[in-house]
Amino acid sequence: MRRSAALAGVAVLTTLSVAACGGGSGAKETAGAAATTSGGTVHVLLGSDYSHLDPVQGWDGGVNNFYRLIYRGLTTFGAGAGAEGTKVVPDLATSTGTPSDDNKTWTFTLKDDLFFEDGKPITSEAVKFGFERAFDPEMGIGSPYGKLLLDAPKDYKGPYTSGDLDSIETPDAKTIVFHLKKPFADFPSALTQPNFTPFPKGTGAADAFDTKPIASGPYKVESYQRGSSLKLVRNPQWKAATDQIRAAKPDAFQFTFGLDGATVDERMLAGQGADASAIAGAIQPATVARIQDPRYKSRTLSGYMGCTTYMSLNTTKKPLDDVRVRQAVNYAINKDNVVAGDGGTTLATKGSAIQPPTILGRVDYDLYPTDLNKAKQLLTDAGVGDGFELTLDVRPVARQQGMAVAIQESLKPLNVNVKINNVDTSTFYEVIGTPARQHDAALTGWCPDWSS
Repeated sequence: MRRSAALAGVAVLTTLSVAACGGGSGAKETAGAAATTSGGTVHVLLGSDYSHLDPVQGWDGGVNNFYRLIYRGLTTFGAGAGAEGTKVVPDLATSTGTPSDDNKTWTFTLKDDLFFEDGKPITSEAVKFGFERAFDPEMGIGSPYGKLLLDAPKDYKGPYTSGDLDSIETPDAKTIVFHLKKPFADFPSALTQPNFTPFPKGTGAADAFDTKPIASGPYKVESYQRGSSLKLVRNPQWKAATDQIRAAKPDAFQFTFGLDGATVDERMLAGQGADASAIAGAIQPATVARIQDPRYKSRTLSGYMGCTTYMSLNTTKKPLDDVRVRQAVNYAINKDNVVAGDGGTTLATKGSAIQPPTILGRVDYDLYPTDLNKAKQLLTDAGVGDGFELTLDVRPVARQQGMAVAIQESLKPLNVNVKINNVDTSTFYEVIGTPARQHDAALTGWCPDWSS
């Protein structure tokens, strides 16, 4: 492990967004009314671009949700709230797979009438190629499950360099057989990860799909200006009869990137023009009081995100390689102040475990109640009682900045000088996941890839 998962901060468990009203004069401001309407363009207002359009390279919560608009896999998660949204269901496949050999071998059959946006059929060969791409070391830091699970040579480096992977068989155009290293009953769940997206064999080398991906889902990319805008339009090759998950009611999605969070909130609250059909992410802390106005009640969504925000500590950096120093940092940080920095209890709650409360079987515990005296003694025992410097990587957004300042203030009494280092949101996970670019700590997060 490059970093310890020492919990030092806050579990971000609630999100609040304001959805603009769905029509002109007289339109009802309810989510249900908008949900039953087909056609039109959905405008999405975001502070930063997505990390990657290539699903092999992107692997974070925001972009994974986006991928469902343009890509399909053998399996996916169901559509709906609560338990329905965590259920693994067939997507391109006719079922969630047939296991054999004590769950070491899995066989899938493709549905009929499956096509890429260019009209080429989605075949077992395309599925195999999509899996093989996930092994390419030049493709970024996407999901590791292919490398962890499939029976592949240690020196296999993907299809562009190493050719075919023998542990994936394609006896015919609709049948795919996977051979795993060891039994794994959750393989259908692992297949929900977007980096297993099929593509026509031989396509997508280097960064080709980051600018012009090949869609298999209900929408395709019409235009894209990195960091500025992205437009999706209907993919005419997508057949609704083959897809029981995506309703695909809008005609188009228009994404605008690079917007200041406060600007997004003002536009959402006003709900004028194109913003009347806009959606956005979590609101800014400064806006929380304003949405208590009854006018916004029917347009306000709130609930657990199912993710945890925490401060990771880099165990390869001195003095954080000493467990006593890491423990001292945990004891010193005032978690209530971190929650306040994140926007208060309307937007967040204090975490006691890396697992969010949506995980079944999660147990509450509090191993590190705030205790400055204990923290100081641990640093003295570790030989760094006079303090040290610590660089903390964060994203340049209000809530992360608020948490970072709370951490900075918490560690001052220990003479630990925290330098806050802002990393662009669109490249944040790639930066902190690359050893040569890592600093001492990072405000990062974890969301379970599937419910088990």
